Amino acid sequence: MRALYLVEPFASAAWAPFTGVRPVAELRAGAWLIRERWEAAVGAHTQAVLSPHLAGFVDTEGPPVVVPDGIVGPAVIARSHVVPPRSVLDFVRSGPEGPQPVRRLTSHGVTIAWRLEPDEPWRGPDDHGEAMEVDALVLEGTWQLVDALERLLPTDCLEFTAAPADPVPAGCIVLGDASLVVCLDAQVEPGVVFDTRQGAVVLTEGVEVRSGTRLEGPLFAGRHTRFLGGQIRHSSFGPECRVQGEMATTVMVGYSNKSHDGFIGHSVIGQWVNVGAGTITSNLKNTYGPVRIETPTGRVETGRTFLGSLIADHAKIGIGTMLGTGTIVGAAAHVLGNPVPRHIPPFSWKTPGGGERLDADGFIRIATRVMPRRGIDLTPEREQWLRALHARQGR
Repeated sequence: MRALYLVEPFASAAWAPFTGVRPVAELRAGAWLIRERWEAAVGAHTQAVLSPHLAGFVDTEGPPVVVPDGIVGPAVIARSHVVPPRSVLDFVRSGPEGPQPVRRLTSHGVTIAWRLEPDEPWRGPDDHGEAMEVDALVLEGTWQLVDALERLLPTDCLEFTAAPADPVPAGCIVLGDASLVVCLDAQVEPGVVFDTRQGAVVLTEGVEVRSGTRLEGPLFAGRHTRFLGGQIRHSSFGPECRVQGEMATTVMVGYSNKSHDGFIGHSVIGQWVNVGAGTITSNLKNTYGPVRIETPTGRVETGRTFLGSLIADHAKIGIGTMLGTGTIVGAAAHVLGNPVPRHIPPFSWKTPGGGERLDADGFIRIATRVMPRRGIDLTPEREQWLRALHARQGR
């Protein structure tokens, strides 16, 4: 049986604020992590993510991250910044002489995956060998996860309607087709409004929805996420999120918290983020022009008209914070007060008049308090990774 390995893109400003923090493979494109999409496409579990700058990364779940050495076939190597189609990719091309195996998959002229023969070593990306073209989404940077959400989430959610689900709970209101409300062992109080006129609403195991919540599809909620009230639309949530207030066209990777009023729109939020009460993101410039993001190496054009904030793992946003269009918040940054710069470096303790740095022990102390609240222990392996992260980015 062949193995699956996902090769990370080179570290670059385009993947801020997750560069060196979280593998692209472990980010959410639509309802699923990119890793999960590749596993479904090639029918194999990921053995490891290959990355020299993220080796040692430890997540709540998922494969190890290792340096790309010593990998041999039989295996499939795929680019983790590419979202594959929702079809079986078997590396076989049809032709006049019948099915022919190929070495590579390409999309729009870019090689996105390789098939290694038994005992064939992996020597890095190349453009050698027969190729088959497939329709994949090649992501250029973090902001394009919002593009992926808009493109993929409607179909992702609709797929869940093919399987049996619980009936819509009594006392709820459905605007649109009630068959597009998919409750999979979710707990929903009376008074919840489901709007399925633009897409399905999917609530997975252990999801809780409290009265006073309006959920507009397409919307996906990972296990044990809680909706505590407000209007939430066109968004994707990983496991163990807490959501209240207004949220639109946003990706929450998982284990993050926005349990008060405020507005988050067209944003990407990593794990273990806390968004304080009254936080508001701007997701549209006054000029209605394309959004540029500020990175440590300069400005990057996103080409998007709507873009909110890109917020890395363990960041904390203070109450009443106003985040400008295209704001980037680095890992474990603490954003306190207004106005907020367009780029907040990792481990900043930022106030309007200046800032300090969060030291390693302080960072670990906070993580030790936060992670068990979602049933995750800060194991020695996780602590080692977080200390290594601080050593690289907390200067």
